[in-house]
This record gives sequence, structure tokens and C-alpha cells, in this order.
Amino acid sequence: MNYNKPYDRIDRVNNQILDILGDILVKHIDLSHLGFVTFTKIDVSRDLRSAKVYYSVLNQRFSKDILNVKINKFRKPFKKYLGPQLKLKNTPDLRFYFDDTYEYSEYVASLINNLHNSDN
Repeated sequence: MNYNKPYDRIDRVNNQILDILGDILVKHIDLSHLGFVTFTKIDVSRDLRSAKVYYSVLNQRFSKDILNVKINKFRKPFKKYLGPQLKLKNTPDLRFYFDDTYEYSEYVASLINNLHNSDN
């Protein structure tokens, strides 16, 4: 077998779905009433039947819980537009999750700044 590919199939499918979902968000589904929504990461299961889609929102107008409910209502339309563009036997079921890595990195940065300020 030739293992010279830079990453495995799951990583390629993750990247392909991320690109397609971003395109769908721009062309077909308007989520601007929730804020500026961007998809940050995709985790497709090994059997390619389900996918976790992580998103972040700038200028969010609702709490995280309400955002999760509202975005997950769009699971079927996203899957409908994703299916024809994705060259797989089955289109994965999508679940949307809020990505809080930005908030966590801000929290860690503030802790580091507090440490630095307390040393002075």
C-alpha cells in the first residue's frame, strides 16, 4: 500500500464537508439573524454516517443554548444541499455544536496577563 498521502480519508472528508458547508452558508441558507456564523471544525465518524459540526458566532444575538437549538433546526436543509456535492454513498447526519475555543483562549490569556501583572 502507498501511505504517501498527507493525511487519511477522514481528514479529507472533514475538509471537504467544511468547504461545502461554508459554501452552502453563503449561497443557500441565511443565518445572519443569529449573528456572523462560521463553521470551524468537522468531526466525521469512521463509518461516515454522522458528523459533528462545530461553529462559532460573532455578534451573537442569542445565548449559546438558544443558538444551538436554532442552528440544529437547519440540519435537514444543510444535509439536502450537502448530499449532491459530496461524493459519498451516504450523506452524514449533521449535529451542530458551539465551538468555545475562542472564549477559552481569551480566558487563558487573561489568566496569563493576571500572573504577569501580579509579578510586577
